[in-house]
Amino acid sequence: MTTHAPQAAHTVTLPSTLDEAVAALAAMPAAVPVAGGTDLMATVNSGLLRPAALVGLGRISEIRGWRYLDGHALLGAGLTHARMGRPDFAALIPALAAAARAAGPPQIRNAGTLGGNIVTAAPTGDALPVLAALEATVIIAGPEGSRREIPVSHLLAGVDLLRPGELVGFVRVPLLHAPQTFLKATGRTGPGRSTASVALVLDPARRGVRCAVGAVAPMPLRPLEAERWVASLIDWDGDRGHLDPQVTTAFGEYVAAACIPDPLPPQDGGEPVPLPPAAIHLRRTVAALARRALGRALA
Repeated sequence: MTTHAPQAAHTVTLPSTLDEAVAALAAMPAAVPVAGGTDLMATVNSGLLRPAALVGLGRISEIRGWRYLDGHALLGAGLTHARMGRPDFAALIPALAAAARAAGPPQIRNAGTLGGNIVTAAPTGDALPVLAALEATVIIAGPEGSRREIPVSHLLAGVDLLRPGELVGFVRVPLLHAPQTFLKATGRTGPGRSTASVALVLDPARRGVRCAVGAVAPMPLRPLEAERWVASLIDWDGDRGHLDPQVTTAFGEYVAAACIPDPLPPQDGGEPVPLPPAAIHLRRTVAALARRALGRALA
């Protein structure tokens, strides 16, 4: 790297355990952890970042799989999108598998990881609205073997951040055994970055609907009032699929208006400023995605 990229990383450390990776970061505070590198290397190649050292996470086998734990799935942060898109994982968490399959072309899916999606926190990250709708948590590894657990939404919103020397090790996802969907819209045909995405999860045990909208804001948005409204109209004890089509349409519009609200009226009492055409189009896109996601989940 030093031969072809001046001022690039001079030290590359390849730990074999999560605690070794944390120790390497503690020993080299300027080091940058890297897993798939799909976002990091784009930043390096564009000249925006020249890390002094890298800590490679690709050899840490403990974060490359998943296991069951107390009604949850404990997902390693090193799980690739390609691995999450396979049928066995889709049977476990269908919405996350759908998001993984939509994450981009094969070279991106083969390299990009769940933990990278979370830590990079790009608004267009396809896994993020699914994790928000599932109310997943992350387990963070720290110095001297310490572990702490926080909601994914707190990390994405900046309520709680990674501290020096910490790494996202695992993601804990509840196994609901209930319908869940993920849909996205892109600016072109085929795999691409989301212009809008919607994850929707039914939770019959709690008689709830959880919805998260991605790519329209810096972090996934939860339209809580729309969730509560539509949940109150579903026949949880009977046939959930017999919901009036007008309700699903109204739900989509409710979600879209909550996530892309009208501009505030001028303080001087003048005429309200209309939404720009691009925002109107985006609102319609979100409404369509939310409507279809609810319809598919109920079906």
